[in-house]
Amino acid sequence: MKIEFITLKETFLSALVRNGFSLERAHPIATVFAETTFDGVFSHGINRFPRFISDIKSGIVVAGAVPELISDMNALEQWDGRQGAGISNALHCTERSLELARQYGIGCVGLRNTNHWMRGGTYGWKAAEEGFMFMGWTNTTPNMPPWGGNAPSLGNNPFVLALPHGEGDIVLDMAMSQYSYGKLEWHKKCGTKLPEYGGYNRDNQLTKDPSEILASERILPIGLWKGSALSLVLDLAAAIIAGGNSTKKIGEQKTETNLSQVFISIDVERHLGREQLNQLVRETLSFNSMRNESAQFPGQRSLRNRNYHHEHGVEIPEEIWEEILQLSGD
Repeated sequence: MKIEFITLKETFLSALVRNGFSLERAHPIATVFAETTFDGVFSHGINRFPRFISDIKSGIVVAGAVPELISDMNALEQWDGRQGAGISNALHCTERSLELARQYGIGCVGLRNTNHWMRGGTYGWKAAEEGFMFMGWTNTTPNMPPWGGNAPSLGNNPFVLALPHGEGDIVLDMAMSQYSYGKLEWHKKCGTKLPEYGGYNRDNQLTKDPSEILASERILPIGLWKGSALSLVLDLAAAIIAGGNSTKKIGEQKTETNLSQVFISIDVERHLGREQLNQLVRETLSFNSMRNESAQFPGQRSLRNRNYHHEHGVEIPEEIWEEILQLSGD
């Protein structure tokens, strides 16, 4: 069924208020879930929302928690998320990194003791829309074997890099695994195979079946050994900058919480004018598309989905929409 943006957002909002959030604190969370869904990222939008409500009910996410400043080192700050909603904490720390960048040219915020930030690209889009370059990442519970291994000991540690561009911001949002767990769960729910191999089954064979990969817990790292190495250093860097948990420590808990995250914003217009920046990006994208007609830049599909869904509404499977309506009390 087709759902309009305002209907989706208000339904999320109702469910959040029913589960302990004030209207003021629920509003940005509902907005992010709705925007993520309208950008076509169902795996971290509407499909993830029921689990988020479950995490509130189980006490993993503390609805009223507000992040606390731990240390201030000029352009670098450390914050404690106090197990609050991952979206709220990440939005706050993104804004802090932007404020620091306006003052110092660059702003870096380390966040510890937080929860899943849902779609990491949200924070890249926010920074890019304000004209800033952005880089951010999070660690996770151990959910990916290192290259050559069988047992999950690395996180798939999503990474975001965003570049402002007046003709369409460029936002790279990727996990260190070929497919995120959210994407695997979405394909499983829809009964569809993955477009490419995403991991191994229990017989040590590469597979496109999301159910087999979820059962084996052997997702495939991007770039094989290179993605495995990148996952490790991102985890350590997040724990060091935030003064928080590494993937090892997160894995010792009963569930995925108390994560470490990093948010870095750069005021590129301090040394490169906006028109210079736009021209540089425009030339690069034109060169790429001229040589490869099918070439797309990171974030292009999200922009296309966003515009289409705002005009036509977004198609939501009926069983998922019914589940969301039950959470909201409608």
